[in-house]
Amino acid sequence: MYETLVQEPLVSMPRIGDQAPDFEALTTKGKIKMSDFAKGKWTVMFSHPADFTPVCTTEMSGFAIRKNEFDALNTELLGLSIDSVHAHLGWVQNVRESTGVYFDFPIIADIDMKVSKRYGMLQPNESETSAVRAVFFIDPTKKIRLIMYYPLNVGRNMDEILRALDALQTSDKYKVAMPLDWKRGDKVIVPPPKTLDELNARIADDTLEKVEWYLAKKEI
Repeated sequence: MYETLVQEPLVSMPRIGDQAPDFEALTTKGKIKMSDFAKGKWTVMFSHPADFTPVCTTEMSGFAIRKNEFDALNTELLGLSIDSVHAHLGWVQNVRESTGVYFDFPIIADIDMKVSKRYGMLQPNESETSAVRAVFFIDPTKKIRLIMYYPLNVGRNMDEILRALDALQTSDKYKVAMPLDWKRGDKVIVPPPKTLDELNARIADDTLEKVEWYLAKKEI
């Protein structure tokens, strides 16, 4: 007789362009519901493997220290790990006492791993019990616009997270694209022409920096 193996249903990982999966969760600032969180704002949701660990402490401190830069970009921060809210509170207080840095943003207590599973933060080849270092950029319509994944042993780059957020918002505002290494103040890429009339207008436009007819930049 062969035993029938019962497998848990696979949960598809959210992708760029998907609506952010909704959930309710307990955080260090009370209960939240994703669909109601940060109304009219962007959200940067990020997971860390565990409280009271060295790399995670540097990362969470980095988010806290630069929170005013996220505020300036109309963005709320939302942390997560598979720890209890009591562990979160103890860690927040420990870091504040040790370094003076205060994690003044909600941290999800995902002890049952429901949010981690819905967002693909649990990756078995890395760990089945700790969330990888994921970052989700979620716009005010709750659409996922960018996803970053890092392994447990490599910390994230705060400059890149802020640069990418600024690039997404600038692209939306001006309907342009961003070249390699773009940062605020650099020229942006204008959409390529789609008709012969647009091509001829592009060739005649002296206000653009034209590398090729399909690659042109401008200042904003």
